[in-house]
Amino acid sequence: MPDRIVTPFTAASTAADVVDGVDLTGRRAIVTGGASGLGIETARALATAGAEVTLAVRDLAAGAAVADDLIATTGNKYIHVAHLELADRAEVAAFVAGWDGPLHILVNNAGVMAAPLSRTPDGWESQFATNHLGHFALATGLHPALAQAGGARVVSVSSSAHLGSAVIFEDINFERRAYEPWAAYGQSKTANVLFAVEAARRWADDGIAVNALHPGGIRTKLQRHVSEEELEAARKAAGSKAVWRTPEQGAATSVLLAASPLVEGATGHYFEDCNEAEPNVPGSRTGVAAYATDPEAASRLWELSSR
Repeated sequence: MPDRIVTPFTAASTAADVVDGVDLTGRRAIVTGGASGLGIETARALATAGAEVTLAVRDLAAGAAVADDLIATTGNKYIHVAHLELADRAEVAAFVAGWDGPLHILVNNAGVMAAPLSRTPDGWESQFATNHLGHFALATGLHPALAQAGGARVVSVSSSAHLGSAVIFEDINFERRAYEPWAAYGQSKTANVLFAVEAARRWADDGIAVNALHPGGIRTKLQRHVSEEELEAARKAAGSKAVWRTPEQGAATSVLLAASPLVEGATGHYFEDCNEAEPNVPGSRTGVAAYATDPEAASRLWELSSR
């Protein structure tokens, strides 16, 4: 890959490693899903570097407990909590309306994985609605705040599970095909990459960088719908070298894209293991699928999501 972005960091690096020496004083950040798993460690690293961090969460009590812990452990008093239900369009709109001033960092981290079939009141399959449409509405709604910041960064947390499915535009909501939880999850994670590709193109003149990433395999509440047998099978399918990472390691690539000067100017890319991913080799579980970076699919998804 020409000009592939490579950093000194690896799969073993932690979020703390990535922000060591980085100063985010005066920067404002939002982390969705900031009350658990990767969200906590992403927020912790950003707060440690001096950013003002808002945890956008479904469970306000859990968010408040995390905020208290972050304030105590980082010494940063500027940790806020706000309610956000990504599958509810009205709630996303209310969150956006409640934001005031510039936004320098938006980490679209929250998500659901391999959930049983359910649909939003608008008829959207829940994983696609939460993982993609909710974050799309959030990011586009906050676009003026991101543009105001100058040099803002948007981070779209995808997954190697995107290799399991393209976005099936003809039947996104599984109305004419049998529902399969992993296919639905994979489709939503492909959508996260396509969002980064198209947002990078549309927002380049606003100085907004948008990138997607695979955080690696981490044991978090994200897997609450997945059995131990399924998790182990997925780990083995990822290759003999695949190991479970700590949340601190899993957050490293998100934090790299959110805060590191090493990726300044990078936009529209997909990263894994703290480096830009190479194209996927069919049959393998690493790299990025060609359909996930296809500009025509990215544009089509944007138009559909806007409607």
